[in-house]
Amino acid sequence: MKQKNTASVMNKLAQSYVQTVLALGFHDPDYVDAYYGPPEWKDDVAKEKPDLDIIRKRAAAIIAQLKTIASSRMDEMATLRHEYVLRQLQSLVGRVDILKGARMSFDEESRALYDAVAPTHTEDHFEEILKSIGALLPGKGSIPERYEAFKRRYVIPKEKLDAVFNTAITEARRKTRQHIALPDRESFTIEYVTGKAWSGYNWYKGNATSLIQINTDLPIFIDRAVDLASHEGYPGHHVYNALLENALVRGRQWMEFTVYALFSPQSLVAEGTANYGIEMAFQGKERVEFERSALFPRAGLDPASVEKYYAVHDLFLKLTYAGNEAARRYLDGKISREQAAEWLTRYALMAPDRAQQRTKFFDQYRSYVINYNLGQDLVRKYIESRAGVRQSEERRWKEFELLLSSPRLPSGLRTGPAPGARPGAIGANRGL
Repeated sequence: MKQKNTASVMNKLAQSYVQTVLALGFHDPDYVDAYYGPPEWKDDVAKEKPDLDIIRKRAAAIIAQLKTIASSRMDEMATLRHEYVLRQLQSLVGRVDILKGARMSFDEESRALYDAVAPTHTEDHFEEILKSIGALLPGKGSIPERYEAFKRRYVIPKEKLDAVFNTAITEARRKTRQHIALPDRESFTIEYVTGKAWSGYNWYKGNATSLIQINTDLPIFIDRAVDLASHEGYPGHHVYNALLENALVRGRQWMEFTVYALFSPQSLVAEGTANYGIEMAFQGKERVEFERSALFPRAGLDPASVEKYYAVHDLFLKLTYAGNEAARRYLDGKISREQAAEWLTRYALMAPDRAQQRTKFFDQYRSYVINYNLGQDLVRKYIESRAGVRQSEERRWKEFELLLSSPRLPSGLRTGPAPGARPGAIGANRGL
């Protein structure tokens, strides 16, 4: 099939893909995370409301059509597009099967939905990290107790939360715009909410705009200001969605990117780039100095203690996979909810109320948890391998921007092109 004809076929399949995703959203309220395509496409689906069996058959039919296309004859971006739509639809079929009652293990589900499986870690792995953290914590008692007492000194007062968060996101935006040309129209709105299973969320609205919500149910510690500002905003979800819209929807008229299926491989890339974006925007000592001079004073915290706080925090980040283990064991039926919460308190150092909230996240989002830590690790390795041995900040940002602007899958992060292959090809059509 010639490349021009292939593009025409893909454009036709794009609408079928979008409407299949939207149809599943009527059965699964969390499935469609964002949609900013033609309203009539959604209206048509709303009128029909096909059942799960019909949705599955339609997805299978599109998959069969995609498999007739010889992707080996396409250029890199067309190949990425073809692979993306195919794998997203295979994931959709997996989600339909789950909704219809199929039983999958934690790892089987994450492979089916997110194109990846997280590594397994034993208690001994986390115990070694906990010993290092314990050596830095003052006081007596268990490590979780001493850690919680230590952290309580660094809660952002609710009346100062908005000022602290706005300071963090303003700086994250400034630093991102130094390296990435964002659409002139881009903007965001912040809301503070309660009653959610998550701590922060970005609702992308299209036209380079986002609603960023921060959950205030539980105390928010000082490190979360930068984390949430970068993850939900710059250069995280807001930038990722704005660049995809700019490069692929507006630049190439690839309408499949007007819909975001939450339980899909795209989410591992989205969450992985959002988490890696924190360290892209705020590296090491640079972050510590910013927090010392800007955030700690606004939160009414002692700036002299910032190094001690981040010495402990950096070790704490090594416990990130403890949450995966709790979710895996809980969802596989090996431990109860109470045991999962106890695991999170012991090995992830979560306060009991926070651990209970996290088990609710497991119930709602299940194996989605792998997208944060495994996603971040895959993105880091991908960017650093492409940036080369002698990485410069500008080269890392360039590779990061190219990734944010392209339809690469988790499997593509593991097997991406070598550094220097067809430089600039992915971002060629970007820009307003």
